[in-house]
Amino acid sequence: MAIPPHSAPAPVPAAAPETLGTGRLLLRPVRDSDLDAVTRLWTDPEVRRHLGGPVIESVIRIRRRRIVGAPGFHAVIRAEDGVFLGLVTVEPGARGGETELSYQFLPEHWGRGYAREAVGAVVARTLEGTPSVVAVTQEANHRSRRLLEAVGLEYAESFVEWDAHQVLYRRHRA
Repeated sequence: MAIPPHSAPAPVPAAAPETLGTGRLLLRPVRDSDLDAVTRLWTDPEVRRHLGGPVIESVIRIRRRRIVGAPGFHAVIRAEDGVFLGLVTVEPGARGGETELSYQFLPEHWGRGYAREAVGAVVARTLEGTPSVVAVTQEANHRSRRLLEAVGLEYAESFVEWDAHQVLYRRHRA
């Protein structure tokens, strides 16, 4: 899940917490030093398989200028060694007025529970300030669907967007 291929990052309110720690991870604003890894997220065919394919160079240049320090964009860092693992993004009002969550991780870090840990923490933090969180993934992205279910989001609807079958998951504040 990620920023649609041709859109720029959308800002979130300044009140959004800037950092969040979990057992193994630190989620913090994106820094200049993260830009090469973030660019790889946007261009890696494996990462982008269910996200509309690699992002074009002109869009990457715009995104690189806008993402550093932007509220709502969380660089996911492994706490023990400072390695960049991925991004988790929160966009209030992005989908029908609801807060939308998206994420993408570098392939060498898949299968270790980092995405589940990071996304779960961001969902919990986000629900402290909003009545619901939604996330969209391609119907064919079974790993992403399992992750969303594992962090408490429930299937809500299916539709076609970006020329692919999508599924929307939702979690309401308890």
